[in-house]
Amino acid sequence: MPVIDLSPLEIQFLEALALILIACLTVPVFKRIGLGAILGYLAAGVIVGATLSLGFTKNPDKLLHFAEFGVVLFLFVIGLEMKPAKLWEMRGDIFGVGLAQVVLCGGVLAVPPLALGMAWQVSVVIGFGLALSSTALVMQALDERGERGSGYGRKAFAILLFQDLAIVPLLLMVALLAPSGGDLGLAESLTNVGIAVAAIAALILTGHYLLNPVFRFLANSGVPEIMTAFALGIVIFAALLMDMAGMSYAMGAFIAGVMLADSSFRHELEANVEPFRGLFLGLFFMAVGVSLSIDAVVANWGTILIAVPVVIILKAAVIYGILRGFGTAHEVAVRAALALPQAGEFGFVLFASAVSAGILGAETSSILVAVITLTMVASPLVERLVPLLIADKAGDEIEEDFSDAGGRALVIGFGRFGQVVTQALRLRDISVTILDADAERVREAREFGSRIHFGDGMRREVLRAAGAEDADVIVVCVDDAAVAKDIVNMVQSKFPQAELLVRAYDRTAAIDLIHMGIEEPVRETFESGLRMGRAALRAAGVAEDDAAETIDDVRRRDESRLHLQVQQTAGAGGDTLEQMKKIKPEPI
Repeated sequence: MPVIDLSPLEIQFLEALALILIACLTVPVFKRIGLGAILGYLAAGVIVGATLSLGFTKNPDKLLHFAEFGVVLFLFVIGLEMKPAKLWEMRGDIFGVGLAQVVLCGGVLAVPPLALGMAWQVSVVIGFGLALSSTALVMQALDERGERGSGYGRKAFAILLFQDLAIVPLLLMVALLAPSGGDLGLAESLTNVGIAVAAIAALILTGHYLLNPVFRFLANSGVPEIMTAFALGIVIFAALLMDMAGMSYAMGAFIAGVMLADSSFRHELEANVEPFRGLFLGLFFMAVGVSLSIDAVVANWGTILIAVPVVIILKAAVIYGILRGFGTAHEVAVRAALALPQAGEFGFVLFASAVSAGILGAETSSILVAVITLTMVASPLVERLVPLLIADKAGDEIEEDFSDAGGRALVIGFGRFGQVVTQALRLRDISVTILDADAERVREAREFGSRIHFGDGMRREVLRAAGAEDADVIVVCVDDAAVAKDIVNMVQSKFPQAELLVRAYDRTAAIDLIHMGIEEPVRETFESGLRMGRAALRAAGVAEDDAAETIDDVRRRDESRLHLQVQQTAGAGGDTLEQMKKIKPEPI
C-alpha cells in the first residue's frame, strides 16, 4: 500500500478540516439538547485535543492566539452598538460595580491559596487572575439569547469592560511582585500607564477626525470589498496599538467600534465584519478546548476538582453581594452573578506573565490554566441554575411561545395606549401580533381572549419570532422612553422594511425620536389634552366653531415650537433636555 506523502500545507489543511468536521457534529447536537453553541465549540476542542495528535494540539497556544482575532472582532461589533453617550451613562456601573468586582473577587480568591501556605505574592496573582471573567464567553452567550440590552446584560457588560481596563495595572502589579525585587520601578510603571492613556487618546482622536472621511471616500469608490478590507484593517490597527501600549487587543477593538458607533456607516461595517466574527469566535472557543491539558487534569485531578467549584461559588457570591449592595434587584443580581462566575481568557495572559516573572511555577500555571478552562466549560451549565433561584417570579412562569405569531402589524406594549391602538387594527380585520414583557398583564389579557405573547421587545430574537421580519407596520407603545429608543434602534437596524410608529412619553422623548428618524411620534397626553381643552372652551360658552379654530391654532403653534426645538437640539445627544430649556415657555 503506497504511503501518501503530504506537504506541510496539506497537513495543515487536513488538521483544519478535522477541527471543522468535529465542530459541525458537536455544535448542532449541543444546540439541540439546549446546552448552547459555545459549549459545543468547547467540547469540539476538547475532543480534538484529547483524541487527535495534530500539529496545533501539540502547541495549542499558537492556535489560541490566532483564534483571539474572533474576540477582537466581537468586541468591535459590541463597540459599534455602544454609542459614547450610552457608555457615559454606564460610567457608574463601570467604575463602581466593575472596580468593586475586581478588587473584592481578587481579594476573596487570594484567600484559599494563602491558606494552603503559598506566598502572598503568588496568592495575590492567583486571586486577581481568577477574578477576571471571560468577555468572549459571556458576551457571546448574551448575544445568542438577545439579552445584551437587558438589565443583567448591561451590568455584566459594565463589569467585563472594567476588567479589560484593569489588565494594565494587573500586569504592572505582576512586574512589581517579581522576585527580582521590582526591576520595574515607580517611574517606569507610571510611564507605562502614561503610554496606555496616550494610546487610548490617539485612538479616540483618529476615530473622531479621520475614519468617517476615509469611509466616505471608500464608499464613493463603488468597490464594496474595499470597505470590508478597511474595516478589518481598522480593527487590527486598534488592537495592535492597544497591545503595544500594554493593554488588551479586545480593548483596542472595542474603542474603535465605539468611535464608529455614531457613524452613518455603522450598519454596513457591522454587516461586513459579522461573518468573520462568527467564524473566528467559534475557533476561539475550540482553541480553549484544545488548550485543556488532559495530562495536567489527570495528574492534579483532586486539586482541580475542588478548585473549579470553589472559584465559581466564591465569584458568584461576591458578584451577587456587590450588585445588591449597589441597589440592583435580586433577579438582575442573580442572573449577572451566574453569568460571570467563570475565569477568563485574560487569566491566561496574567499567569503567563507571572511565570515569566518567576512568581508562578510551570506546574502551578498548568493547573490554573486547567481551572480557567473548566470554569469556562461549566459556565453555560451554571447559568441553568437561574430558574431555581428566581422561580417564584411571574415572568418565569410564562413561556415565550410564538408558534401562532405573525401578522401585518406588530404592537409592542399592551398597556392602556397599546390596547386602544390594537382595537383600531382589529376593527379593520388587520392581523396583529401583540408583544408585552409584563407577565401579569399577559396573563390577564389572555383570560379575556387576547392573542398576546410574552417577550422582551428589546431582544432581536423575540422580535423576529413575533414576525417583525414580515410585518408591514411595527407600533411601539411602551411607556418607558429609554426602552422605546432601544426598540427603535433595533427595529431600524434589523427590520427596516416595516413602517415604524412610536408612542412618546413626553415632549423630550418626542424630540429624541425625531432625531432618530421618527417623523411623527405620538405624545401620549397631547391629543387628549387638546380634546379636554376643546371641551373646556365649550363649557365656558365659546361657540363650537370658535373652539375648534382655537384648538387648531394651539396645534399649529405647538408644531412650530416643536420644529424649532428639533433644530436647536440637533446633535445634542443625551443633552436634549438641557437644550430645550433655552426655549420659553416650555409646553408639555
